[in-house]
Amino acid sequence: MAVSNDDMKGLYYYMNLVRQVDERCRRLFKQGRFQGTFFSAVGQEATVVGPCYGLRPDDFIGIQHREIGAVITKGMPIKYLVAQLFARQDSPDRGKSHPCHYGWKPMGIVTPASTIAAQTVIVTGSALAWKIQKKDNVAVAFVGEGATSNGVWHEALNFAGVHKLPCVFVVQNNLWAESVPASLGVPIENVSDRAKAYGMPGITIDGNDLLLTYETAQEAIRRARRGDGPTLIEMKTYRWYGHSEIDPANYRTPDEVEYWKKRDPVPRYERLLMERGVIDEEHKQSTLQRIEQEIEEAIEFAERSPHPEPHEMVEDVYAPL
Repeated sequence: MAVSNDDMKGLYYYMNLVRQVDERCRRLFKQGRFQGTFFSAVGQEATVVGPCYGLRPDDFIGIQHREIGAVITKGMPIKYLVAQLFARQDSPDRGKSHPCHYGWKPMGIVTPASTIAAQTVIVTGSALAWKIQKKDNVAVAFVGEGATSNGVWHEALNFAGVHKLPCVFVVQNNLWAESVPASLGVPIENVSDRAKAYGMPGITIDGNDLLLTYETAQEAIRRARRGDGPTLIEMKTYRWYGHSEIDPANYRTPDEVEYWKKRDPVPRYERLLMERGVIDEEHKQSTLQRIEQEIEEAIEFAERSPHPEPHEMVEDVYAPL
């Protein structure tokens, strides 16, 4: 598919925004600016920016703790994202969720739980509702390869395949399910081969190639909107750091980490745009300056926001009738 220069620039902005926010949040945690932990996705940016770029506000995404890039690209203001990490009143969850359980109703970002693969069921249920209502909305679910060994993931895909629901299932295969290598959790080389069992197309792609993730996801989204059913996309990628900031990740070899760092999707995409003449050094610097200012403003917003009061713990427990 032809991607316009404006869209290529838009993708470039989000790739850099996601990377810079992620790295800054890592530092904020190490500085003791918020409690709990932080789940970095540095190295995996293309697996979420590509599928989420261009989604409509009324489309849904089902995420878990590492999809910081998905919520940013889908449209959640980063000031609310930082407020969520800081557990402040101005967070969409009013300071009640675990760090990195991002959610924002206005942009169809479903607040996740810690249950692995639970988001796939929510995505499938949402897609069923839209089909009943004869809407052309699409729901996108993100999981790691480890989640594909969970029974609920198989149930969700089986149901989506039977009813040809408008959803896209993205598997971010980063080779490690926390400290468990993929070889001990998935008995096949490509997770996408499992799509055949559910009557949907399955494809495995380079998850560090942003244009490829964008183009592949766009085709799957168009297919879903047409009523042709779901697609399973496996994106091979790698997380640079531990499962969370309290994980030293010493179960991996330095050579493995270095191999994947040389395939960093951010400068890889930047080089492509430079070679094509889509951006130049001036555009790069102005983009980075804009992002730096946006991050500083988001942190200032979060730090100004008050902590929740003890009595708020019992508020917002039930939805109003």
